[in-house]
Amino acid sequence: MNIFDEIKESFREGNYLSKLIYINLGVYALVMILRIFFFFFQWEAGPLALTKILALPADPFVLLTRPWTLITSMFFHQDFFHILFNLLWLFWFGKMFVQFLDEKKLLSIYLLGGLMGGLFYMLSYSLFPVFADVRANAYAFGASAAVSAIVIGMAVYSPNLKIHLMFLGPVSLKYIGIVYVFLDLVQLPVSNSGGHIAHLGGAFWGYWYVAKLKKGTNIAAGFERFLSSLLTRFRWGRKLSVSYKSTTANSDYDYNYKKRVEQAEIDAILEKIQRSGYASLSADEKEKLFSYGNKKK
Repeated sequence: MNIFDEIKESFREGNYLSKLIYINLGVYALVMILRIFFFFFQWEAGPLALTKILALPADPFVLLTRPWTLITSMFFHQDFFHILFNLLWLFWFGKMFVQFLDEKKLLSIYLLGGLMGGLFYMLSYSLFPVFADVRANAYAFGASAAVSAIVIGMAVYSPNLKIHLMFLGPVSLKYIGIVYVFLDLVQLPVSNSGGHIAHLGGAFWGYWYVAKLKKGTNIAAGFERFLSSLLTRFRWGRKLSVSYKSTTANSDYDYNYKKRVEQAEIDAILEKIQRSGYASLSADEKEKLFSYGNKKK
């Protein structure tokens, strides 16, 4: 089996998280190859033409002529560090998201987060006078809005879960989410205003979607059914049911990871009881504590 067959097999057998990463990398590799051709054939307008084909235009009237950019823009990167940091965040928080929820919801929050980011972007460029002079030539691209939805979604779903950060030690997800949004807000008047607005749109969707899920309402249920039907038709999700059972090692890893996550949540709840008493717990925290106690019996 050659390297291309191995990549194809890895993509086919992988879960939705790995597929999203592969697609982002594949589009980036294609863009870099095309830029090499542009260089050798001295087509200076090539990179801009490519951006217009794949990126989301700020002008909604231009979007009517390129509706596919609603999707292609969230997989299109031009800078190495842009895609690197996006994919690192996607991998770290996407893996946590799948552990708590499921792969279909990960794909859903990625796509709808990217779409919400695009909507925020276009509305801002149409409504605010500061963008009037640049709207005609402004484009948004990158997975940042989609990734923001996943990061904030996880911070909402399990705010007290701690992850270890270099130089800082254990930090709760809620603080990571707050800083994540704060940095986008303070950078709005500094640089890449449109990009930060798109990030905030994705963050808004992640917050809204997961907050509703915690209350028992899936506001994206219709979209997820449509997506599932579409992917089944194209045989993209046919091996989803066995993706976690491929090897004993993977099963053991997932089991141990879930146990660590569960224990971290319970520890945070117990600390809260010690500080403020049992009455300070939310209904969700009481339910988790009750379920944990029943498991130990």
